[in-house]
Amino acid sequence: MTAPAVGAQLLGEIREQPAALERLLGYASDYEDVARRMRMRRPATVRLVGHGSSDNAASYAVYAFGLLSGWTALRDSISLSVYYGAELDLSHSCVIALSQSGRTPDVVEYAERARAQGALTIALTNDGDSVLAEVCEAVLPLAAGAEHAVAATKTYTTQVAALALLAGSATEDGRRIAAGIQATADLMREVLPELEPQVSELAMTLAFTGRMFVIGRGPEFATAREISLKLLETCRVAAEPLTATDLAHGPVAALDGLFPVWAIASDDASLGAVREAAARVRGVGATLIASGTAAAELEGAAHVLSVPAPPVGLLTPLLSVVPGQLLAWALARAKGLDPDRPVGLSKVTLAL
Repeated sequence: MTAPAVGAQLLGEIREQPAALERLLGYASDYEDVARRMRMRRPATVRLVGHGSSDNAASYAVYAFGLLSGWTALRDSISLSVYYGAELDLSHSCVIALSQSGRTPDVVEYAERARAQGALTIALTNDGDSVLAEVCEAVLPLAAGAEHAVAATKTYTTQVAALALLAGSATEDGRRIAAGIQATADLMREVLPELEPQVSELAMTLAFTGRMFVIGRGPEFATAREISLKLLETCRVAAEPLTATDLAHGPVAALDGLFPVWAIASDDASLGAVREAAARVRGVGATLIASGTAAAELEGAAHVLSVPAPPVGLLTPLLSVVPGQLLAWALARAKGLDPDRPVGLSKVTLAL
């Protein structure tokens, strides 16, 4: 029996993402029901908690709820409630607890405390029978399917899509968002075979890279955070996410010709700031890697990894994260590492 290729699980799950997004859409009515409950609450804030990729998806939710439903959403502090025992009035809040496994201890405890303090609590999880699902008032399935690679990919993209669907449904715009997710899944299915060889070639040029900045702005800051996490997890690359404007406030001083910068450019209100950041990168002689729907707009990039534009602009992060996921797979292999089994990590992280 032939042993599976190194990284086969991670690559397989990256390729499975279009199907995972389509499975999520099978639960659109569940999202409409929970959105209706959120509207009845008239939340002053939507509070999101999670770790790792789930926390990165929460970064996206700030924009999804702000732009689609006009609600203030924030990544809340777990420590403030769970470890410092702050007594907060959450009676006008909705809490969304994100966890692939539904078993992250402090996320579960936060949800329990939030419910006791008056919040409407919603579990966004891949396991509807988990302890997180038990302690929350409402449960929304991710339908990502079993994820065996340690580095999350399809769980992250289904979380992003789920948050967009929930935010859209909160203003009865769920059908448009659902149609956009379906169209985005189709685009992802088409672009994956094109990106894989491009990213594999890029990985060979970065085989000795040990550090990198990943920059994005607006909804794409979530993408920058997620790409950085994948590179940290699988490749031992000290990748740091920055907003496009953060780069000018100190970090640019660290750049040199051996310090690559990955810039995520989308054709939206953030493009000007990303262009300016890219110009600073070129100005100090650092290698610029451009990705996103507007990657071609970044002049002087050594590598360009374009993705197609989805029909709903807010769904662009579903596509712009894919080149970074593929690089995590390809670069780990180029470095002689196993991206399916990063040293020191396991699938379910018990947060300290």
